[in-house]
Amino acid sequence: MCDAAEYKRHKELFRKSSKTYYYSSVFFPSEVRCDVFRLYSFVRTADNYVDSIPQQTEEFYSFLAEYRKALRGEPTDNQIIDAFVSLSKRKNFEPAWTDAFLQSMEWDLSRSEYETEEEMLKYIYGSAEVIGLYMSAILGLSAKAHRAAVFQGRAMQLINFIRDIDEDNGFGRRYLPSAETDLLDLSYASAQKNPKEFERYIRFQIDRYRQWQAEATKGFSFLPRRYRIPVSVAADMYNWTASVIWKDPFVVFSRKVKPGKLRVFRKVLWRLFFPAKRK
Repeated sequence: MCDAAEYKRHKELFRKSSKTYYYSSVFFPSEVRCDVFRLYSFVRTADNYVDSIPQQTEEFYSFLAEYRKALRGEPTDNQIIDAFVSLSKRKNFEPAWTDAFLQSMEWDLSRSEYETEEEMLKYIYGSAEVIGLYMSAILGLSAKAHRAAVFQGRAMQLINFIRDIDEDNGFGRRYLPSAETDLLDLSYASAQKNPKEFERYIRFQIDRYRQWQAEATKGFSFLPRRYRIPVSVAADMYNWTASVIWKDPFVVFSRKVKPGKLRVFRKVLWRLFFPAKRK
């Protein structure tokens, strides 16, 4: 269990970084919620270093070095890293998962474009699919759940890429495969010059998301009801985001499409009475 100070520290970092995941996760049992907060404190800290303006390159590599040090059993002064390494050992995380995660974060320091779906998926594996694997381990699910967990992370990351197009333009990044469109880039100016192609391209990506999410939903059969509600609510919120952007792909240039706290809580109440079906 977390002590009160640790719980508060991890909770606040998670809440500030990812409201959809945070408001969904608070409905896990307390012992699970504590571990989820530990996990997200680690991954969000690394992500924040590479997503800051300017990027905190030295801080990221220092974080990486401290993680390697903690993994060897050497003491560190970083409570977020120490808590994550302890969690990793207790829940039997594969070290390769964290290596892949940190590799994707490192790519954000140097790589600006992904040409094909295959290239994008290499990034997604480390940045999101392993998060699904971490969560599967935290929840104590069998290896049979891994495929669905991977697809859940993959699907949600794709919606993040679509939702954050304008923000990523500011970083000079383009995650959506460039070979799948004639658009020179994903700037508002390029989209305005060829609006039909921009709309086609974004809806094509959303169709891909829906295929991946359908595969993820099959994994709900592995989830006990007390875990299925927060997981399915998070998926519901991503489905809502996808639907909003599908209706008007240009909305990504005017606002960041994210559900509010009230919408999340309403969906939780709905799922209490109408749980996601175990397919």
